[in-house]
Amino acid sequence: ELQQLSKQYSNIKLLQLDVVCENSIKKVVKEVEEIVGDKGLNCLINNAGINVLASLEEVTAETMLTIYETNTVAQLMVTKAFLPLLRKAAQLSTGMGCHRAAIINMSSLAASMQLVQANEMFLKVYPYRIAKTALNMITRCLAADLKSDGILCISLHPGWLQTDMGGNMAPMQVQEAIPGILSVLDRLGEKENGSFLDWQGETLPW
Repeated sequence: ELQQLSKQYSNIKLLQLDVVCENSIKKVVKEVEEIVGDKGLNCLINNAGINVLASLEEVTAETMLTIYETNTVAQLMVTKAFLPLLRKAAQLSTGMGCHRAAIINMSSLAASMQLVQANEMFLKVYPYRIAKTALNMITRCLAADLKSDGILCISLHPGWLQTDMGGNMAPMQVQEAIPGILSVLDRLGEKENGSFLDWQGETLPW
């Protein structure tokens, strides 16, 4: 689908990235820099993620570390690599939001510690839940650390969607969530910095 869209719209550029490979990250940063030039990067969406079903009886250290590397560590390393481009964009505008410079970490309702009992179906995904909860802390740290640079950072739950990861049991198709997500991104401002939102713009408990 992306290949088809890139053929239809010339402003869509497809770049290959392995988020757990340092050389791949460096390469894609250079490629993005060639595209955006002196304008910098206005919005970085950390969307990479993997999941393995693992209950308490099934979970292993190896599985935990694999999921943590991709879903948590890689998000921070990618963000760190793109910071110069985000800062460049932030210098060209005022306020906070995607119009200036923003980092959107794709999280999950499954990461909410307050709602853990309300979502017992997710108890079989120990690695995924823990990694996403750690990603939420990255969001909080980045929001505080980069506020003086004018760079906004939030965690966003896109909804349970019918994707390769979400599966056919998910209640929503991707097309149903996209308008809401775009609306949320468009409305982001300083008061949302460091927040945990869903695709409808509702605040979620940590």
